[in-house]
Amino acid sequence: MSDNAGKCPVMHGGNTNADASKEWWPEALNLDILHQHDSKSNPMGEDYDYREEVKKLDFEAIKKDMHALMTDSQDWWPADWGHYGGLMIRLAWHAAGTYRIADGRGGGGAGSQRFAPLNSWPDNTNLDKARRLLWPIKKKYGNKVSWADLFILAGTAAYESMGLPAYGFSFGREDIWHPEKDIYWGAEKEWLAPSDERYADVDQPETMENPLAAVQMGLIYVNPEGVNGNPDPLKTAEQVRVTFARMAMNDEETAALTAGGHTVGKCHGNGDAANLGPEPEAADVHEQGLGWNNQVTRGVGRDTVTSGIEGAWTTNPTQWDNGYFHLLLNYEWELKKSPAGAWQWEPIDIKEEDKPVDVEDPSIRLNPIMTDADMAMKMDPEYRKISERFYKDPAYFSDVFARAWFKLTHRDMGPKDRYIGPDAPQEDLIWQDPVPAGSTDYNVEAVKQMIADSGLSINEMVSTAWDSARTFRGSDMRGGANGARIRLAPQKDWEGNEPARLAKVLGVYEKISAESGASIADVIVLGGSVGIEHAAKAAGYDVLVPFTPGRGDATDEMTDADSFAPLEPLCDGFRNWQKKDYIVKPEEMLLDRAQLQGLTAPEMTVLMGGMRALDSNYGGSQDGVFTDRPGQLTNDFFVNLTDMGNRWVPVSNNHYEIRDRKTDSVKWTASRVDLVFGTNSVLRSYAEVYAQDDNQEKFVKDFVAAWTKVMNADRFDLEKFKQA
Repeated sequence: MSDNAGKCPVMHGGNTNADASKEWWPEALNLDILHQHDSKSNPMGEDYDYREEVKKLDFEAIKKDMHALMTDSQDWWPADWGHYGGLMIRLAWHAAGTYRIADGRGGGGAGSQRFAPLNSWPDNTNLDKARRLLWPIKKKYGNKVSWADLFILAGTAAYESMGLPAYGFSFGREDIWHPEKDIYWGAEKEWLAPSDERYADVDQPETMENPLAAVQMGLIYVNPEGVNGNPDPLKTAEQVRVTFARMAMNDEETAALTAGGHTVGKCHGNGDAANLGPEPEAADVHEQGLGWNNQVTRGVGRDTVTSGIEGAWTTNPTQWDNGYFHLLLNYEWELKKSPAGAWQWEPIDIKEEDKPVDVEDPSIRLNPIMTDADMAMKMDPEYRKISERFYKDPAYFSDVFARAWFKLTHRDMGPKDRYIGPDAPQEDLIWQDPVPAGSTDYNVEAVKQMIADSGLSINEMVSTAWDSARTFRGSDMRGGANGARIRLAPQKDWEGNEPARLAKVLGVYEKISAESGASIADVIVLGGSVGIEHAAKAAGYDVLVPFTPGRGDATDEMTDADSFAPLEPLCDGFRNWQKKDYIVKPEEMLLDRAQLQGLTAPEMTVLMGGMRALDSNYGGSQDGVFTDRPGQLTNDFFVNLTDMGNRWVPVSNNHYEIRDRKTDSVKWTASRVDLVFGTNSVLRSYAEVYAQDDNQEKFVKDFVAAWTKVMNADRFDLEKFKQA
């Protein structure tokens, strides 16, 4: 018999399983994060605007249907005690809980839990069932509600159904249609690898690798059995504190979320985890996207295995009450093993009436349980104080939790301007980075003339506008030029903002603002426009940089200064600067910044070339300024980068000379981020477009468009520039 018997007789043209290029050249710059969520992956079409479509939703009807779902138990996946509340809260929590403040990535804002790796994380076991339970509602309301909104709504409605009034809820999260490529979940190659792999010292939780927040690969937060599965509530408390801080939560919010999340529902570990089938991404086609199916023994109801821990936290797991603190603080607890073999804490000598009933048979009462993280709320001194206050003041606990839940589930939506629906709260919250409305009735042209007559250089005008706007993160809609927070702590003192130069420019702009009625934020952006228009004119092009007034000026009282620390740039390839040498290559940091700013690869390319031509490097550095006419908006960067009359010579770490091939004379100097536009084959293809003789005008036009996009990225008050 031939060795080829049974094999496909034709050669396939498509590689469906791997990126061979990355396997062959693992060090090659990967531009995929700039190309993700391409229109070709989106089935909705170019004319579909979710943020407009959702406004047509019957908000009351969908809430009514969501409440009805909570108690509509299905035989294929029965609800504990006849109520899906605990499951739906876990669904929403695990969607939102991947958010981390370091880079703003993660969170529930895109419905990404539908895709790998999140749909198959060990910590998300059986949430595939929750998503399928929501399908009839999604099917009914169709294009008017996203999966992302549906997940968060399900958790909020679950709490309402069990007695907790919601602080508020906003629609407006737009779905993505394939897995995110920009989020770093950790370097581990196996699920639940020991925590040591992401800490410099696991006994010092603050040494966890940035930007990570979860302690192990495949977990949302911390290991419920303890650090590396070894129970020790005091050690767990420190991991909890750091993990929640990396999600922008303080101690009180952390304690409230821990207690409130465990006031309802239960853990599942009444069986043998070895009987579970593979996760959704590994399951066979007949499983139809469901995973962890038990084909050996009964695997639903009381016999469900999820975390491996078994039991409810409270006496009444389908009611919002203060029972969590009653049990936690009034009983002594001891370590035991669940039927699945997981560590859990159980009460000593508990009263029969304090035991929760079985999920299927109310005549049976069982011990409640606590995880190691729950015990941390009792044994850690600071968490203990907060827990006792919550216990004594249930109304205060409910209010703190409702607000923390809203923050958890809305943190990545950005400012209040982006909220949609009748339940969106009107209160200004400091973590929303509020910005007051700015004036729009001043004379824009007069302000531009005042800036032009101020004596500021093109470098000073362009660099200040760029530094103000570059903080924008599309991951959580934070940062940007609106609010002019570059003039407030901590931004005014950031090294990358060149504090001395910044102070000089702001001094000029503050006077112009006072005389004209324009906000300082608008003046900063207009300064960039003036610089670019003058530079383009010097190069022979009359351009008008689009500008819409109305930015406001935030105050210190409106600014949660500590939460802005993660927005500090550690490098900025567009201004050829980095704070220090890092393990990550400068060009990789450039890609990360460009992705957060929402730039495409061509936009990143044209901005790079334009910023170099404008001579806007940090500190006046001449690296990458490949032109004999700096300060003019020319395509010289690309022309000289692609000129084979030049050769490129390494001089030192991240420093190169461009020499004339004939004379060997040094013409210019460069950094890695400059030369990568000639080295990387994709970026070089864009560089060659802008180097062409017939594309000089296109270069100017494209630069202005990309610049305007950056300046307006946070203009959520404008329909034209809203972030859908």
